Amino acid sequence: MVPVLYSFRRCPYAIRARLALQVSGIPYELREIQLRDKPPAMLAASPKGSVPVLVLPEGRVVDESWDIMCWALQQHDPDHWLGDDGGYLTEAAVVLEANDGRFKAALDRYKYADRYPEQPATFYRAEGECFLQQLEGLLLAHRYLLGDQLSIADMAVLPFIRQFAGVEPLWFRESPYPRLRNWSDELIGSALFESVMKKYPVWQGGNGAVVISGGVA
Repeated sequence: MVPVLYSFRRCPYAIRARLALQVSGIPYELREIQLRDKPPAMLAASPKGSVPVLVLPEGRVVDESWDIMCWALQQHDPDHWLGDDGGYLTEAAVVLEANDGRFKAALDRYKYADRYPEQPATFYRAEGECFLQQLEGLLLAHRYLLGDQLSIADMAVLPFIRQFAGVEPLWFRESPYPRLRNWSDELIGSALFESVMKKYPVWQGGNGAVVISGGVA
């Protein structure tokens, strides 16, 4: 038996979970879902109804993306995303709080500005830029967010920066964040990221199980 991951390909939370599972080399069964038609098995495991949801072989459920990342890397961390003795976790948690809090709120309003007519999209974009500026500052000092080695912080944040950049790609290409762009281009173009963005059929009950072997070719 292997862990089962309920996922939605484009969800940034699910992407970060898949990145950690992939790099850890842990085989798992991927169950791609449709958000408008969530499978009963997923809802039984995690009634909150959001992805990702990881069901471990012993039945324990991990349904927060950060917790899935930490679980996977604590099993096996070949690229040292956690740092020596988990040394990156404290700093990564600070970056994560900013990403998952105010930045994610601004991202949602920026991406779906028509749902938030109180302000123009540029207002919400400017709110999100506060975090972009923070990341650009970190990348002034190092190649990656926490140092010259890739860490859990980079891969936890990357899917959300990708989504923000995708709202207005031309604006992002011309924005005053060159180091952030280079960082994003490098990581999105990596074999690891490409491997977790492959398309798979929607899971239909017991049919079409997709087992991901883990690791990067």
